[in-house]
Amino acid sequence: MTTAVDYFSAKLALETDSSDVYAAQKAGESFVLVDVRGDEAWTQGRIAGAVHMPYQQIATRAAAELDRDVPVVVYCWSPGCNAGTKGALQFAKLGYQVREMIGGYEYWVREGQPTENDAGALPRVFDPQVMVVRSPVAG
Repeated sequence: MTTAVDYFSAKLALETDSSDVYAAQKAGESFVLVDVRGDEAWTQGRIAGAVHMPYQQIATRAAAELDRDVPVVVYCWSPGCNAGTKGALQFAKLGYQVREMIGGYEYWVREGQPTENDAGALPRVFDPQVMVVRSPVAG
């Protein structure tokens, strides 16, 4: 019988979220962030520093392009998109240590984390519906 502790421990071992990924990036943790969305989505905007590998191409590209000893974090559009899950499954089948970033690109953007497109950095926007937005201190 699976207990709540077993279930949630396994879930946290296989999932992460945008704030934890951003904190891990800032802390210099070693992992590769993979955007598994299609070309048009990638061109529109992506997480700064991410690698683009659509989930349909992982089986043929991953071994040649990514070190199997470096953990992978995958993301897609949003909570309503399962491409991240499809990508994570492909990496897992290839023997990579992989986690899915829940919330995807949508929550990364809504939390004001760095994004870019081919022209460079995109404006950072902080959505008070998904995070605490602190007011500047008067002084």
